[in-house]
Amino acid sequence: MASDLRMDAPGDNSEKRTGELVKSLLKASAVLECFSRLERKLSVAEVAKRTGLPRATVHRVMATLREIGFVEQERERDQYRLGLRLFELGNAVLANMALHREAKSFVEALTVVSGERVQLCVFDGLKSTLINRTEPSQERTNTVVVMEAAPAHCTATGKAALAFQPEATISRVIAVGLRSYTPNTITDVKSLRDELAAIRRRGYAVDNEELSLGIRCVGAPIRNMNGRVFASISVSGPTRRLTRNKIAATGRLVVQYADAISVQLGYRAPS
Repeated sequence: MASDLRMDAPGDNSEKRTGELVKSLLKASAVLECFSRLERKLSVAEVAKRTGLPRATVHRVMATLREIGFVEQERERDQYRLGLRLFELGNAVLANMALHREAKSFVEALTVVSGERVQLCVFDGLKSTLINRTEPSQERTNTVVVMEAAPAHCTATGKAALAFQPEATISRVIAVGLRSYTPNTITDVKSLRDELAAIRRRGYAVDNEELSLGIRCVGAPIRNMNGRVFASISVSGPTRRLTRNKIAATGRLVVQYADAISVQLGYRAPS
């Protein structure tokens, strides 16, 4: 694969060469997408199983990704984890992302008002990627900049964004598979579609211990200036504090801040 990533020689317009390069990049992307905050370390065999690629191919892809710093290999073990080079690129993306800059004060304010953890996420068409997490403390809010991808079907931020996507996007998420993380995870297609319809009606989504037991989360969609839902914000906390009786009030609060961020980004709701 390393040779596939080199630039073509001047005057070389080979369609075959371009096709091979695209295939190599798609394989590399498929390998990287196997990693998540829940699956931080994977072996070649595990990646091969998840991607459907031959083990020899995965091994070659891993070797190239390791060379450029996108993955790191565990010492004396056949396990890999994402590399620091991706973190550097992620920070560059965040520094140039309008959402990250414009939403900062709203995220911190919501943390103070709710007294709970607040997450700001972007939706990439399949997953909900956490870009900012703010924790409440006695003296001030503590903001952590992260880049973590989570499933869209079982997180409040993911469902809040997914509910307002075109049918093709929803079908693509379903086709990838509705993996179960806890007994509360929605894994039935009809149940998920019913849930998304309910989210569109009330304006916010609820993760009722669907990704992690003992944690409840309420999220709402964020729109860009064209009205497209591309991100979301949520409040999460232990079920003992974020009880069922507090969900509706928390939902209204999160929607209020999500709408304020949308306006800050240039969105104007139809009259």
